[in-house]
Amino acid sequence: MSDPQLVARAAAPLVEIIRHVEPGQLDSPTPCAEYDVRKLVNHLLFWGPSLAGAGRKETVPPPAGDPTELDLTGPDWAAALTAQVQRIVAAWAEPAAWAGTTHMAGPTELPAALVGGMVVSELVVHAWDLAQATGQRPDWDGELLGYVHDEVGRTAEQGRQMGVYGPEVEVPETAPTLDRILGLVGRDPGWRR
Repeated sequence: MSDPQLVARAAAPLVEIIRHVEPGQLDSPTPCAEYDVRKLVNHLLFWGPSLAGAGRKETVPPPAGDPTELDLTGPDWAAALTAQVQRIVAAWAEPAAWAGTTHMAGPTELPAALVGGMVVSELVVHAWDLAQATGQRPDWDGELLGYVHDEVGRTAEQGRQMGVYGPEVEVPETAPTLDRILGLVGRDPGWRR
């Protein structure tokens, strides 16, 4: 699988999940303890422009204000989020997006392949969060999940130090790859709403 395909393959289940979220589910809890569905959607809308900008080698700061206090989920939130995911996919579909360095909402340059891996991981983990909260079942191919597991494995400790990931959840080595990814980022693979 070439790098330009990764984001599209990670995002496809997320787009399907978004389409099947019922309006009454926006207040449902998610496996990410900080977020209900509305706050998770808000998080994705808040950071989405920066993720797409990184793929275009542009620094796109997030909207002004505290992301935990903003509510970007208007009546057309599903269309807005689907369009945002499509912009992220388009930005990272270019081979040049994965080369050299880029910025992630700030001045610090990071290897573009590292940022691309973070984007792929973000889409998979938050799609799983959204699916669990709304009674859906996302599906990714084994090759993509293997890539995400490797990426998360390399950055999990740093992610915990930054407060991006929770404490690791013990998952057996024999568990499915998705479960091992979830454990690394601090999710309980057995979480149910």
